[in-house]
Amino acid sequence: MPFGEIVCGSPGSGKSTYCYGKHQLFTALERPISVVNLDPANDSISYPCAIDISSLITLKDVMEEHGLGPNGGMLYCMEYLEANFDWLEERLKELDPDTYVLFDLPGQVELSTNHDSVKRIVEKLTKIKFRTSHPPQLAAVHLCDAHYVTDASKYISVLLLSLRTMLHLELPHVNVLSKVDLISQYGDLDFNLDFYTEVQDLSYLENTLSASLSPRFAALNMAMIDLMEDYDLVGFETLAVEDKNSMINLMRVIDRATGCIFVPPSGSAAPPGTVDDTRAPPDSRPNTYALFSTAAGPLKGERSDVRDVQERWIDAKDEWDAYEKVQWRKEGELIREEAARSRTIRERNPLKPPSSQDVEMS
Repeated sequence: MPFGEIVCGSPGSGKSTYCYGKHQLFTALERPISVVNLDPANDSISYPCAIDISSLITLKDVMEEHGLGPNGGMLYCMEYLEANFDWLEERLKELDPDTYVLFDLPGQVELSTNHDSVKRIVEKLTKIKFRTSHPPQLAAVHLCDAHYVTDASKYISVLLLSLRTMLHLELPHVNVLSKVDLISQYGDLDFNLDFYTEVQDLSYLENTLSASLSPRFAALNMAMIDLMEDYDLVGFETLAVEDKNSMINLMRVIDRATGCIFVPPSGSAAPPGTVDDTRAPPDSRPNTYALFSTAAGPLKGERSDVRDVQERWIDAKDEWDAYEKVQWRKEGELIREEAARSRTIRERNPLKPPSSQDVEMS
């Protein structure tokens, strides 16, 4: 487990859906990946789970045995996992040493903002060594529902939550506005999307906050705005988990945060359309080993610019939906034609059983 993610966020932010989507993406890219469920209340896991905390403890059993409520029971489960960390460590050592690991945390926000058990578990994860010579490089991926940016007061609360999580977990951190493909359902934004992702001059929110809240909170509003601007740490990426380009862009951002540079195993097939210039002169031959410069360079690709994200999901969502439906239909027709062509070739050249003469000769 040289690299991995601590996936956290409030309930309903899309953590499990993201883990499932990332598992599908990595499988398609032939990158080894394993998902670890650390939510003892999650009894309907949607993704292939390599390690499940329910094998150790469940929230239901804790509530019944100790008479605790959901919140107290969840804290107990995390403290129990911390006390029995060797259980998790042993199962992690059974995974492939090159696998990328996702840790799906519970949605109770105080676990990643105030309570110390998850923090100490993360610290242990970053220090243990598996079958590699170096401890794993982990990043915290904090998911926030994108609809919070449609309301100024909710947006400020998400900023404070993200900042508190960053300071508490003390990991390379990527904040994500999830479900950005649904943001248009909640009304128009007061500013362009980049205002919220880049956390620009928050003083522009003062009038909106004053209009929606009592005047006695004006000083408190400005104090929170000043706090966020003084730290100047929070920024957001966007995510539409069903959009391949959005998932790939976020994958590259997280790989940069952890320092991960994925190298396909030897003998793996080259991507479609790759030009073979191995026989070209040295001065014109592509440098296939310039991996670090590629990883450290500017992010390029569809949906890598927040302005493209706004056009796709806010400004021209209906037009883009119609265009993609046409493209999907064309892709489906090409796949059907290719399948029919392959079937026709097999029918023209059926496999013939060996004749008796061939058997005698052999």
